[in-house]
Amino acid sequence: MSFDLNKLTRPNIQKLVAYSSARDEFSGEAKVFLDANENSLGSPLTKWYNRYPDPHQRAIKQQLSTVKGIGAEHIFLGNGSDECIDLLFRSFCEPGKDNVIICPPTYGMYEVSANINDVTIKKAPLLDDFQLDLVHIENLIDTNTKLIWLCSPNNPTGNSLNRTDIEMVLNNFNGIVVIDEAYINFARQKSFIQELTDYPNLVVLQTLSKAWGMAGLRLGMAFASASIIEILDKVKPPYNINQATQDLVLKALEEIGQVNDMIKILVDMREALVEVFSSMPTVEKVYPSDANFLLVKIKEARKIYEFLLTKGIVLRDRSNVQLCENCLRITVGTEKENTLLIDAMQDWYNTKQSV
Repeated sequence: MSFDLNKLTRPNIQKLVAYSSARDEFSGEAKVFLDANENSLGSPLTKWYNRYPDPHQRAIKQQLSTVKGIGAEHIFLGNGSDECIDLLFRSFCEPGKDNVIICPPTYGMYEVSANINDVTIKKAPLLDDFQLDLVHIENLIDTNTKLIWLCSPNNPTGNSLNRTDIEMVLNNFNGIVVIDEAYINFARQKSFIQELTDYPNLVVLQTLSKAWGMAGLRLGMAFASASIIEILDKVKPPYNINQATQDLVLKALEEIGQVNDMIKILVDMREALVEVFSSMPTVEKVYPSDANFLLVKIKEARKIYEFLLTKGIVLRDRSNVQLCENCLRITVGTEKENTLLIDAMQDWYNTKQSV
């Protein structure tokens, strides 16, 4: 493999001079800030939010560096992982010229973002066991293929991709391989973050939305070589992570023990749900999951989905997704929510039997 980041980066991005915010133009400590046209009298919320946030999120990156065991220079923070996804397209894919490979069924924003950025999508569908079709991927690669998107654990299937297959792609592709690990905290498989030194073409995405329970704050993470991180930093808006999010995330990162406890509880409830669903006569298959959700193949999935809506219970109907016919994606809820779901599904079955 011959990986050359300069050849991958869009020419206009290479020439781009990043916006220099007021807070970029000095270093050290200061007492009086009269450089950014902020409201010096404060705000209705708190006296602190009248100031622009740290555009480089230094405190969070330093804390994450300890949590993840990787240098802060390898960390990029986005307004949700969706911003990280979009920036990768904008940095490395020439609109109307370049292409990327996705492996459906997978997370839908890869395709949406590709379409927004006018980047051609090539699809190598997963095999019947939801693993990579390496031959198909290899056959799709051409000189304009810039990114390969891999989601592991995968959404909506819930399974982890075979590690050796991912390594095969990393070792044989000259472009960038993005591994989306949004659900990695619930998985048996270890993260690829520690492999960054071995693979200069690797980008790992993670999030605080799932295991950390902070979906409302919108903070996504990209881990990559310092060179790739520099490009993303150059392209991003100057203040992409707001101050409230930065404050709350810093507090949350001190509670690793609580997060680990929640992960264990969710995994235990996931396994309990597998047993219950597997015993239901309407359920044809419960797919193995390394995430905080289950993909369940079920008879008359759409009818059950609509029945549950009448009970105020919302699932995700994936019946129209490739390889997921008659499947519902079910998030592991609280113990009370899981019980309400199970009781409602049993009610549907009993009603159907009595007709």
